[in-house]
This record gives sequence, C-alpha cells and structure tokens, in this order.
Amino acid sequence: MDFSFSPDQQAIREAVFKICEGFGDDYWLAKDKEGGYPLDFHRAFAEAGWLGVAMPEQYGGSGMGITEAAILMQAVTESCAGGTGASAIHLNIFGLNPVAVFGTEEQKRRMLPPMIAGKERTCFAVTEPNTGLNTLKLRTKAVRQGNHYVVNGEKVWISSAQAAHKILLLARTQEPNEVAHPSLGLSLFYTDLDRRYVEIREIEKMSRKAIDANQLFIDGLKVPVDDLIGEEGRGFEYILHGMNPERVLVAAESVGIGRNALQRAARYAGERIVFDRPIGMNQGVQHPLAEAWMELEAANLMVFKAATLYDQGKPCGPEANTGKYLAAQAGFKAAQTAVLTHGGFGYAKEFHVERLMREVMLFRIAPISEQLVKCFIAEKVLGLPKSY
Repeated sequence: MDFSFSPDQQAIREAVFKICEGFGDDYWLAKDKEGGYPLDFHRAFAEAGWLGVAMPEQYGGSGMGITEAAILMQAVTESCAGGTGASAIHLNIFGLNPVAVFGTEEQKRRMLPPMIAGKERTCFAVTEPNTGLNTLKLRTKAVRQGNHYVVNGEKVWISSAQAAHKILLLARTQEPNEVAHPSLGLSLFYTDLDRRYVEIREIEKMSRKAIDANQLFIDGLKVPVDDLIGEEGRGFEYILHGMNPERVLVAAESVGIGRNALQRAARYAGERIVFDRPIGMNQGVQHPLAEAWMELEAANLMVFKAATLYDQGKPCGPEANTGKYLAAQAGFKAAQTAVLTHGGFGYAKEFHVERLMREVMLFRIAPISEQLVKCFIAEKVLGLPKSY
C-alpha cells in the first residue's frame, strides 16, 4: 500500500502551484474586498489545460481520474488562492461528469470542448428555496412542447450564475404520483442560460465575494430536446453519479485551506516576539497547531482513499462522505486555530487567516450537511433505521 503520489501526480501539484504564484495575496485580498469574478485566474487554468483534467481525451480533456482532480484542487486551496480560487474552477472540473457519462456522442462533442477550453462557463442548478437537500421534492417544472421543453420555477444558491454561459439544470418532467419510484420524474438538461427568461439575483454572503451565489427565477425558458441528458425522468440518478466526486473534491479543498492557514500560523508564531521570545516557543501555541496538522493529515488519508476507490470503479459513498465530513471539520479547526494564533491580527484581513476561516466554513454546510453525513453513515454503514 503506497500512500505517496506518483511522479506524475506530484508534477500536477508543482504545475498548479506555479500558476497560482501569478495570483498572490494582494490579488485575493482585493477579490475578497471588491468582488469581481476571477476570470483571469480561470483563463490561466484553461490555457494550461487543467479544466479538463478528469474529462475524456477525445473531447480535449486529460483523461485522468478524480484522484488527479483532487490533487489539483487541493493545490489551488493550499496556495494563496484558497477557497475563492477553487470555486472559480471547481464546477468545470467535475460538473459536466453527467454529460461525459450519460450524454450522447453528439452532446459530448458539442458540450465538453468549449467548457474544457474555458470558452464557456457553467452553473449547476439543483437546490430550490423550499426543498433544501430533499432533492426528490423539487418543484421546478419542464414541460415538453414539440421539439423543446418550457421550464418554470426557482433555484437558489446557484454559484457563478452571473458569469455563466450555460446551466446544468435539474427539473421535474413528471409528477411524483405519475412515476413508479420517487427517484424518477426528474430530468437533467445542459443548455444556454438565456437571461431573457432567467432572472438572476445575487445573494450577499459571508465569504467568496468574487464568486457570486444567486437565486434564479425561471420564467418560460425554452430548452431544446437535444439538450436533455440521458433519458427523461432519470436525472436524479445522473446527478448522483457526480455526488461522490464532488464530495472528494470539496474534501481535498478543505484540507488545502487548512494547510494554507496552518502554514501562515506557523510562520507567524515563529516570527512574532512577545515577552522577548517567539510565541511559537510556548506550548499553548504549539500544541493546537500540532493537533490541527494531525487532524488534517488523517482526514486527507480518507479523502484520497475515496478518490482511489472511485477511480477503480468501486463503491465509495461512505469514504467520500466521511472524507468530506472529516476534512471540513479539520480545515475549519486549522483556520480557526490560525486566527487565534495571530491574536488580534488574526481578525485583520491583511493576514488572510480570517478569510480562510470564512471560506472553509462553507464546506461544513455544503454540498451536504454534517448531520446528513452522520445519517448516511448510520444507515448505510451501521445498518440503523432511516431517521428522516
């Protein structure tokens, strides 16, 4: 059992760090203060060919696995870019996985290359205001009329919609009482985000000011039948296929943010002189940082175990969910510890650790809550009765 990265995988980390060097602390401090989508950062990764790291080679991708994608995204968050930089490219890395797996050959050739090349950006529209994580209760409807569907409804917490050209949209094509199983009746579409029929309202939020989050009001959006992914009514099944990779990537990003914060804290603790000695000489400072490092590295083992299982085509739900849970907790604790290590200066934006703490908080909430992860493990691993 080899826990080390291969030379090729290590080269991915080094290449990503090299790109991120061009976007230093001052760049991300300005983005956190002023907002504005980091298009130049996105463009740099597109030009280097990294947006298609896990996409098939015949459509312009690199044909690598989720393991390599996780290595890439972790390097982004471990650099100055943190969670904001990761969010600028996160969806491009895994978001069109349902198209790559379930799309027709025509759809793959039409949809994947522009995204991989960075010519098109997309957003992922599943969550709705009144359903939360209860995806089977979605109300947004897509009604077929001839050679197109007409979509009406609302979506919420849709990242990057302000800068997106396309939308990966889950909508109801059959009512629950019309299908044999509750998981049926939802369909997946990848289509143009036509702002004539979609009102996009940005939501003010705690962190990642440069990465917009939005509520979408969809009124009469026409979607060509050719933009339906797979079979009508099986969209929920298709997005499930992408959920484990998403959890792995979020977990890898959480560890990266924690490492970023920890590096800043250790450096500060070695340089900050109080009572004629570096504060890092004090065990009250050392021990919390050491604990944070240990917890990050333990979580990271589960993250890459999940990634390896996925790439081998093996079941990885418990590992992916556990990795996401442990990494988000460890990342947040590391960032919080970094803030406390800096004392009053940890509260100042110029030291970045408060930004990292705000950014990693998101991963404790999304894409699945800590409570639902525990429910999943209790039911699927321990065999306990379903609690919800």
